[in-house]
Amino acid sequence: MRTLILAIAALALTGSSAFADPIADRKAIMKERGRLVGTVAPMVKGEKPFDAAVAMTALKGLSENAEKFDVDVLFPAGSETGDTAALPAIWQDMTAFKAAAEKFRVDAAAAVAANPQDLEAFKTQFNAVTTNCGSCHEKFRMKKE
Repeated sequence: MRTLILAIAALALTGSSAFADPIADRKAIMKERGRLVGTVAPMVKGEKPFDAAVAMTALKGLSENAEKFDVDVLFPAGSETGDTAALPAIWQDMTAFKAAAEKFRVDAAAAVAANPQDLEAFKTQFNAVTTNCGSCHEKFRMKKE
């Protein structure tokens, strides 16, 4: 009986992933990433006082977000069309795109490990992480009009 239940559960999970929408999934991950950056950007700009706990929460969130960014799952062949700002360059140079995603993951994890406790240390880590955003958007994301 236990084997039957496990088999049914496995089929249910497999079946539900077959209906996943990679465009919607990657948009959700990127929206979360933007929200996390937005929570601490005012500190970096001097618009809000530095709060080490808030900064660490955002860095941890960015690192966790980067772990969810599975390029093979989120950018399969055929997902370059539709309601997406992803440029064809992703599929034309998947190796470079995967390298960019990996660099973001590594830099976000390093920022968490650095555990910045003052504004200057946080700015250094935050800028290292967010520089990845700009360089990736330049090459792999359609510019907003």
